[in-house]
Amino acid sequence: MARTRSPAYDDQREMILAHAAELFSQRGYPATSMNQLAEACGLSKPTLYHYYRDKYALLVQIAEGHVARLSELVRGIEAEGLPAEARLQRLIIRFVEEYAGAQHAHRVLTEDVRFLEPEDRARVLVMERQVVDGFARTLVELRPEFDAAHLATPVSMLLFGMINWMFTWLKPDGRLGYDQMAPIVADLFFGGIHRIQIPPHEETPR
Repeated sequence: MARTRSPAYDDQREMILAHAAELFSQRGYPATSMNQLAEACGLSKPTLYHYYRDKYALLVQIAEGHVARLSELVRGIEAEGLPAEARLQRLIIRFVEEYAGAQHAHRVLTEDVRFLEPEDRARVLVMERQVVDGFARTLVELRPEFDAAHLATPVSMLLFGMINWMFTWLKPDGRLGYDQMAPIVADLFFGGIHRIQIPPHEETPR
């Protein structure tokens, strides 16, 4: 009979992944050592190797795991059966919200994916294309002429250009957070600058 892993084992793996994503995003994948990761996790190096065979395995898992969650998000929203415009608005808002809790993993995906071996990088790229295709399908429902003009994917990529790099400039302790920015991105995409609604904010004490 095959042995089943305990929930504690899976929790430990997730904890290690979270620390690895944070260190990779802060230091860069090449500059991060397994010694540094073990110290950050509060584990011995042999214990760390019990969960992951090497640093590269962590990189693969972070990249694949992040894209897999985004792909599942697309499938879940498509399954809700919303009209196309409402579906696209929900996709935008949920993606921005997802990035808020996965900033380290997202930075690793955007900046360190080049360190993946060709086969692994190709697999992640296929998954990323599936995510973009979900947005493109919705755009074609909204604007059927996009299909013949081959515009659905380029317009989707323009939208991702707004979303994907938000982590580089949106300050965690700033006046606007991801929850405020999500509807702004949707408003801007659908209606241009005149569609943006100003979010409420508290006056800064003088």
